[in-house]
Amino acid sequence: MRNTASGRRILAVLLPGLPAERVRQAAPSLPDTPLALTVTSGNAVRLAALDSHAAAAGLAVGMTLADARALLPELQVQAHDPAADLALLEALADGCGRYTPMVAVAPPAGLLLDITGAAHLAGGEAALAGDLLKRLARMGLSGRAALADNPAAALALAGFADSDGTEWDGDGLVAQADGPSAVLALPIAALLGPLVAVPGLELDNPDALALALRRAGLRSVALVAGQPRAALAARLGDALVHRLDVLLGAAAFPLQPRWPEPEILVEARFAQPLLTVPAALKVVEGLVVRACLNLSERGAGGRAFEALLYRADGALARVRVDTAAAQRAPAAIMRLFGERLAALNDPLDPGFGYDLVRLAVPVLAPLGEEQLALDGGALAAGELLGLVDRLTARLGPGRVRRLAGADSHVPEQAGFDLPFTARPDATAWAAQAPGEPPERPALLFDPPQPVEVMAEVPDGPPRRFRWHRRLHDIVRAEGPERIAAEWWRRADGQGLTRDYYRVEDSSGGRFWLFRHGLYEERRIPGWFVHGRFA
Repeated sequence: MRNTASGRRILAVLLPGLPAERVRQAAPSLPDTPLALTVTSGNAVRLAALDSHAAAAGLAVGMTLADARALLPELQVQAHDPAADLALLEALADGCGRYTPMVAVAPPAGLLLDITGAAHLAGGEAALAGDLLKRLARMGLSGRAALADNPAAALALAGFADSDGTEWDGDGLVAQADGPSAVLALPIAALLGPLVAVPGLELDNPDALALALRRAGLRSVALVAGQPRAALAARLGDALVHRLDVLLGAAAFPLQPRWPEPEILVEARFAQPLLTVPAALKVVEGLVVRACLNLSERGAGGRAFEALLYRADGALARVRVDTAAAQRAPAAIMRLFGERLAALNDPLDPGFGYDLVRLAVPVLAPLGEEQLALDGGALAAGELLGLVDRLTARLGPGRVRRLAGADSHVPEQAGFDLPFTARPDATAWAAQAPGEPPERPALLFDPPQPVEVMAEVPDGPPRRFRWHRRLHDIVRAEGPERIAAEWWRRADGQGLTRDYYRVEDSSGGRFWLFRHGLYEERRIPGWFVHGRFA
């Protein structure tokens, strides 16, 4: 591995033909003739992406379809689907996790890998880049790669460096750079294009900016960098100066990895891929044992466990289980994996086999040693959590939910549901005193249902109400519990005061009714039933 001044090494991979190559992957029966993907822009259909044959024939992105067919009558046309392109790019980024956990996508067709300290695991930078490009080629995707000490420079080199005279040629690695000098020879397109776009500092009109630079004789990054920064910012804008600093490494370009680095990660690699799912699960079991030993040393347990199965053809399968409490018992964790696999809609397909299996523990929580009582009391306390774990594994993450309290007096905002395995900073439900009737019903209607009420004026309790065409005579009533609207709604004149009553009708039914608005707030207040007591 190379040593640089910054100590950071970024591998950028560009897939310029990804849109057309994805379409050919999805429809292998397409003839091997020029292909273009189109979008409708205004009243015209224009070319949005091309394959290598169409580009070699002289077509260009942005050309109208009518002009393209005039030049190339045999042109094949398909609809451009940027969402499908991005989904494929994200799947490729997940597969690149075999090299480093720090992988980010650079839309529309780029990947960024921070391989600092990881290249030696693949035999060095050249071997790592070559292996990645060969895997892409086996998937029918052509790519260009470059190495630099910052992401922007790596992307710019991959997109615009000349492959003649590169240190490593023949494998698609077009350039490598150990400092800002390597990008100085690049054309201004590397500075103005989308590769070095900084969020919040996008260029308003890159074409006009490129024309202004060319008219000024500034046709390369070196010539632009040689100008005074103040003059550049005054004439061409701060965004251009910031982009230049990012490209030269003087300003930060942080990576946003798709998946955060887990707290614990253990793996097993194989020269001969595992061809069956049971064999892969046996490996996962061994990794779970290793992870649990690590957890025990830390005095912690895992709240989530994720098995990552990397296929030899680049595909990745992720199987995750969440637990309601910290867990580090291998047998219990493997039971959850078994439940989750049995509930998958699409069973695991090993394809050409798994050559890398990993187990990640992304969420940890304290878990001390516990002495179990002879009567099994400690086990009984965890029965509910064990049930939740099994149901979550079968039904999927987020399907088993619980209620939590919120800091609000408004009933419909005083509670919310969330996944049972989540750990919110939420207010707990207030415990009801033994023997006391509930102040609010557990069942609330959303939205509250209007009713016709006979009540004493101006603020007396209800005496009778009609709901769903049925008349209810009230024999007992308690209230009111007055709840004012939030202060910001009162300031806007939108919120009305509510007077809540707990009532019981002649047949024993108990309801929660409220008057919406005082008589000084509206001429005729409305009445609603908001809930029903069990």
